[in-house]
Amino acid sequence: MEKILDIITEKMKRAFADAGYDASYGRVTVSNRPDLCEYQCNGALAAAKQYHCAPIQIAKAVAEKLNADDDSLVEAVMPGFINLKLSGAFLENYLENMRTAPDFGVEKTGAGKTIVVDYGGANVAKPLHIGHLRPAIIGEAMKRLYAFFGYNTIGDVHLGDWGLQMGLIIAELQDRQPNLPYFDPNFMGEYPAEPPFTLSDLEKLYPAASARKKVDEAFARRAHTATFELQQGRRGYRAIWQHIMNVSLPDLRRIYDSLDVHFEKWLGESDADPYIPAMVAEMKEKGYAVLSDGAWVIPVAEETDKKEVPPCILVKSDGSSIYATTDLATMVQRMRDWHPDKMLYVTDKRQALHFEQVFRAARKCGIVPDTTALEHIGHGTMNGKDGKPFKTRDGGVLRLETLIADMTAFVRAKVVENKIVDASEVDATTAKIALAALKYGDLSNQPTKDYNFDLERFAAFEGNTGPYILYTIVRIKSILAKYGDWAHLPIQPPANPFAKDLMNVITRLQPTLEAALASSAPNLICAYIYELAGAVNKFYHETPVLKEPDATLKAGHIALLGLAKNILETCIHILGFSAPEKM
Repeated sequence: MEKILDIITEKMKRAFADAGYDASYGRVTVSNRPDLCEYQCNGALAAAKQYHCAPIQIAKAVAEKLNADDDSLVEAVMPGFINLKLSGAFLENYLENMRTAPDFGVEKTGAGKTIVVDYGGANVAKPLHIGHLRPAIIGEAMKRLYAFFGYNTIGDVHLGDWGLQMGLIIAELQDRQPNLPYFDPNFMGEYPAEPPFTLSDLEKLYPAASARKKVDEAFARRAHTATFELQQGRRGYRAIWQHIMNVSLPDLRRIYDSLDVHFEKWLGESDADPYIPAMVAEMKEKGYAVLSDGAWVIPVAEETDKKEVPPCILVKSDGSSIYATTDLATMVQRMRDWHPDKMLYVTDKRQALHFEQVFRAARKCGIVPDTTALEHIGHGTMNGKDGKPFKTRDGGVLRLETLIADMTAFVRAKVVENKIVDASEVDATTAKIALAALKYGDLSNQPTKDYNFDLERFAAFEGNTGPYILYTIVRIKSILAKYGDWAHLPIQPPANPFAKDLMNVITRLQPTLEAALASSAPNLICAYIYELAGAVNKFYHETPVLKEPDATLKAGHIALLGLAKNILETCIHILGFSAPEKM
């Protein structure tokens, strides 16, 4: 469906041409003075220099041509602006087309294309902490946005399941339970089906081993050796690794499920490992990788670099692989299995250099063709209310599960205190409001920026918050339920200025979603639905919707609110949350 701005611009260009001027001056923008007009064109000011006449003269000539068209009301004002207001008939027709078209007429630009979204970044055997919140919910929102535009989306959690943390756990477990068969290189029998630790045990093993590594060099060397032997296929260590996976993954899934974050693939660094030997051999053979201080590296610096970009390390001097090796091997797997048109990575912005190196290496070595786009969304950090790094009272890193529980408890208290729903609905309603508060509070910020987590502000039912958006949707649903059968009511011309304001906001859905996709900015969707919710509530307060005595007018009010509700629900689905039935 053609965007309104494109329609108006095309008409403006024709009007410039019909008036005897170059059509390129007919560029239209959204007005920065909505009190005066809805759209504007400043082309007459620029054209005046070429045609050596007063800008207002050109503006009046163009406006005269446009005013022959019933679609808009056009006015030329000093010194040469062309102001436009859309007619009610034009808005009625445009919104009716939105109402009846699939997905509001948004063009499916991704049809037939595949995108892999790499987000989550959970480490096996380690609890999710607050640093895992942003990549999870930004990545989920971007994946859903791409899906809305018709892409085949593959979300991959890309588990950290093959690095040093595994060697640390193996070494620590060996010290605590040295008689386990996994540590006997001569053991050839079947290993126990039951793991030698619980989830609680596992969550204590890693921190203990990590702290020990910093003060015990011999232990650190053993952990590195265990990691290397695991990666080389030592049978007992592979069995321990499988136990770790079996114990950790269900808990990771549970927490991600509570955030309504769902991955199509639960692959990890270990899944890329089989691709590494052949990949490294080919890079050496073709001269992409060179020796440097005993390590194999891929030079990726370019002449145009304004700052130093170090070589991408492929194999360390001790023969072990690192994150870059695994990321490149993962790209090999993804290109072979899925042939994506794009790979999108969502991680902390402090990894920007790493991905610059990996992307360049992937291009240089022919792993990823130029036809496949590569993008890294580097997000900022979530700080405490005081702007300082978010910590627990004892100075530790706050667990993500604790953050979710704190938000849920706070919202639940409000739901119970205000008697928002019946007792039987408290849990379900609380979960939806808390999730909206948490996700919207994050996603309403530009991804690259840091932000301060403010539980009270994020959970407020007023202001630019998730609960406010939900409240608006629930209010509309209540009105529609009281009216009755509304789904097929056609859009009518705006009955008053508040209806027209609401209709104008609705028309901006497609350009907003397109901009959010192009700039990887879910915050643009948040800003849009906040504006839309505000327009809905203003219209509701100023218009007797259900009390309107004229049945035709009432049906028009209801149709408009129904369209607004459907758009709001679609947008919050993209953002990753949903509205309860009551609030």
